[in-house]
Amino acid sequence: MPRVAGYEIENQLRKGGALRIAGVDEVGRGAWAGPVVVCAAVTDLSPPPELPGRGKRKVKLTDSKLLTEAHREAFAEVLPGWLASYAIGSSSPEEIDELGMTEALRRATLRALKALPEPPDMVILDGNNDFLKRPWRVRCEVKADQRSVTVAAASVLAKVHRDRLMAGLDPEFPAYGFGACAGYPSPVHQKALEEHGPTPHHRMSWSYLDDLPRWRHLKKHRDPLAGEGQLSLI
Repeated sequence: MPRVAGYEIENQLRKGGALRIAGVDEVGRGAWAGPVVVCAAVTDLSPPPELPGRGKRKVKLTDSKLLTEAHREAFAEVLPGWLASYAIGSSSPEEIDELGMTEALRRATLRALKALPEPPDMVILDGNNDFLKRPWRVRCEVKADQRSVTVAAASVLAKVHRDRLMAGLDPEFPAYGFGACAGYPSPVHQKALEEHGPTPHHRMSWSYLDDLPRWRHLKKHRDPLAGEGQLSLI
């Protein structure tokens, strides 16, 4: 699997007649706290920006998980000026509890796509599950964030946006380490939950509450008829 994103998928879609292609990626699906955040990004198929690396090496755009925090932050500064357009959408912890992750993710993605200046002809989703369906034309690709420039750009912008959002909660909830863990499981996060219980930003239907006897009674049980099934949290 390539570690540097290219335009292989976009070029295939262009040959099929798609002119405006949006790459979509999400972050926050498996977190205990905070929203799920989606970015939709559109490029003009020009070469993506690169960052200076060690020596004469360049740091090239790829899946945000393969970049250091410093490189993600640096890319997040230059990508908005390079992209043809992009938009962010999210679903709150309350929506996730009420609707389930699949529907919450779908709604966050629709919010991002509808916020673009022009609707895309085709959407590239990272993974193998088309949770958007009609009327959107969708191409699902496993590891698209490592293969598609547009999805890689969306991956970086979604990750940085959510990390900054969660870090902004640190002053109010310093014990939970949101600036470091971004609401994902961590020893500091677990200890804070055991001692202080969940905050208003926690997902109250999540199974982590099963391991907190003192706070287990707060767990919400979602109506199984709400939403349309669940995606893996991995």
